Amino acid sequence: MSWLLIIIPGMLAGLVQGLTGFGAAIIMMIFLPSLLPIDQSAGVAALIMSASVLTLVIRYHHEIRLKRIIIPFLIYAGVASWSVHLGNVLDVHLLRTLLGGLLVILALFFSVFKHADNRQYPLLIAGIFMIVSGFFNGLFGIGGPLMALYFLSLAKTTPAYIASIQTFFLIDIIYITTLRVTTGILIVQDIPIILVGMVGAVCGTIVANHLLNRMNMVMVQHLVYLFIGVSGVYYLFF
Repeated sequence: MSWLLIIIPGMLAGLVQGLTGFGAAIIMMIFLPSLLPIDQSAGVAALIMSASVLTLVIRYHHEIRLKRIIIPFLIYAGVASWSVHLGNVLDVHLLRTLLGGLLVILALFFSVFKHADNRQYPLLIAGIFMIVSGFFNGLFGIGGPLMALYFLSLAKTTPAYIASIQTFFLIDIIYITTLRVTTGILIVQDIPIILVGMVGAVCGTIVANHLLNRMNMVMVQHLVYLFIGVSGVYYLFF
């Protein structure tokens, strides 16, 4: 196994995660399924990013508002707990295509309607975001794009956005990893891959932190929308 297939994607994942608040799993899931089964890849990707997510939580801890995080996480985690077992039952290719189409539509919508993100989503829409995100997190370890939109709508500053979404993901990593370990998806033999990936992810996050200090909230919003669109195209065609 070439460690470059782990450490370089880890660096890219840390960079993307640090700049947009999400997207690390998307980068890692491009590469890891060539080395591991898809459900195992999702678990490994989450753990590779755990050190970077923790770094960002510590860096922006003064902006954390737990009341914004707990209820969305309970909904998200409940759905993820159910969907983690469905990978061998559902048509995964069809689901990826549907997710890709949804993300492309959302990216186009927010790019065209510039002020659509200046208000909080109705409870129904926010709830749908949490359910869909939890569902795809359980299947692929990819629950970030819609949760990014949700937390972006609540935040007034870049540090507030990064603090909320990274705290959310840290809680998620702890929970979903425990579930994957107890169900035998993650095993001891995965540890070397995880540790090597962590090195790359932390390096990428350090670079992202330097860049993020020069970015305002509008720039972060546009970057998030762009990466959501790119993610959607990837799911549609690959």
